[in-house]
Amino acid sequence: MSNVYTIAVLVGSLRKESINRKVALALADLAPANLKLTIVEIGDLPLYNEDIDGTSPPAAYSTFRQQVSSSDAVLFVTPEYNRSVPAPLKNAIDVGSRPYGKSAWSGKPGAVISVSPGAVGGFGANHHLRQSMVFLDVPCMQQPEAYLGGAGSAFDESGKLSESVRPFLQNFINAYGKWVEQHKKE
Repeated sequence: MSNVYTIAVLVGSLRKESINRKVALALADLAPANLKLTIVEIGDLPLYNEDIDGTSPPAAYSTFRQQVSSSDAVLFVTPEYNRSVPAPLKNAIDVGSRPYGKSAWSGKPGAVISVSPGAVGGFGANHHLRQSMVFLDVPCMQQPEAYLGGAGSAFDESGKLSESVRPFLQNFINAYGKWVEQHKKE
């Protein structure tokens, strides 16, 4: 692996102390040398509305689209809300997919990890998100699937990653590094 790929990381939870954000940061620390992960913030994006997305779209739309477009690949770290993806993440996906024909997502190798304190590990959100990626032409890593259940114990009180979770995240991010390498070859 000789290239370093920039990875736009989208975190589905907006809370500052979100377990999902902590997992995203842990993945950045564990990432192989060919990946540089950067969280792209989604909390300030106005709800997508074609009426305000004309010749002068909101600055937040333009900035977000540029950040995703300039990345080599995308990684989604998301909780599950009501058996689906959180509204801010769905909104970010919609903003990035517009204007029609100029999607920021197209062709970028992707992966999804769902993180939940519940036992199922965000299975519903993970699969709903994958459905959107098919339409958006994001080749999404199929294996290893990544559902982190019981995530409330993934970090200790000081914020240190649990040694029991580290191998799972390491395996996932290593596989993703190989996936990106494989799918970014020209």
